[in-house]
Amino acid sequence: MRILVTNDDGINAPGLKVMEAIAADLAGPEGEVWVVAPAFEQSGVAHCISYTHPTLMAKMADRRFAAEGSPADCVLAGIHDVMTDARPDLVLSGVNRGNNSAQNAMYSGTLGGAMEAALQGIPAMALSQYLGPQNFTADDPFEAAGSHGPALIRKLLAALPADQADYQLFFNINFPPVPADVVRGAVMAPQGFRRNAPFTVEPHLAPSGRRFLWIKGGEQQVPTAPGTDAAVNLDGYISVTPMRADLTCHATLEALKDAI
Repeated sequence: MRILVTNDDGINAPGLKVMEAIAADLAGPEGEVWVVAPAFEQSGVAHCISYTHPTLMAKMADRRFAAEGSPADCVLAGIHDVMTDARPDLVLSGVNRGNNSAQNAMYSGTLGGAMEAALQGIPAMALSQYLGPQNFTADDPFEAAGSHGPALIRKLLAALPADQADYQLFFNINFPPVPADVVRGAVMAPQGFRRNAPFTVEPHLAPSGRRFLWIKGGEQQVPTAPGTDAAVNLDGYISVTPMRADLTCHATLEALKDAI
C-alpha cells in the first residue's frame, strides 16, 4: 500500500510523527509512506488552496516534502507532483492536535486535506486527537490515536463501499481525550453542534498603537447532542463521521422547490 500523509500543524508537528507511525503500520514492510506537509502551521485554513500564488516545495528527506501551502495544496502536490509514478492508495491527514468535532470540522485544515483527496478519487481519513484534563499534560497526548488508529482504519477500509458517488466519502475520526487503555470503543456518529461555544475575536493594541484581532475558539469541553461526535468523544469513545464535499441540503431541496 502506498500512503500519502499530510497535516495542518506543520512538517515538524508531533502529531505528524504519530500519523507516520500509523501509516507505516498500515503500509507494512512492502508498502510506502510519503509525507507532504505544510512548511508552517496551517490550522484553520479548511479546504483553502493557493490558487493565486505558487507553492514552494522543499525535499526534506526521501519521500518527505514540505510545501509552503495548505493541507489541500499538499495533497495536490503529493498526487500530481511527488507521486507521479503511481497515485497513493490512501491519504491520511493528521494527527491533529485538538479535536475536529462539531463546528471545528468546518474550519479544519486537517479535514481540508482529506476532502481534497476524496475529490481526487482517493480514500481519505482525517484523524484528530481531542485534548482534555486527562491527556493535555500527558507525556504522550496522542496515545489514544496512536494505539487505536491502525486497527480502526483497517476496519473502515474493509467496509468502504466499492461503488461511490461522484463526491466520494472521507472520514472524520476524533479520538477521545483519555489515555489509550480507557478508550471505550469506536462508534459511528454524526457531526454535532456545540451550543453557546462559537468562535469569537479578541482585540489587542500593539505597542505601535495599531489594533489587531485574535481569533478565539470556544469551550471544547462542551458536549454536543447525545450520540453526536463531541458527545461520544467526551464519553470516552472514538467518533467516526463519514462525510462528503457535497454541501447540498438534500433533505430541504424537495421541500423548498415550490417556494421559488
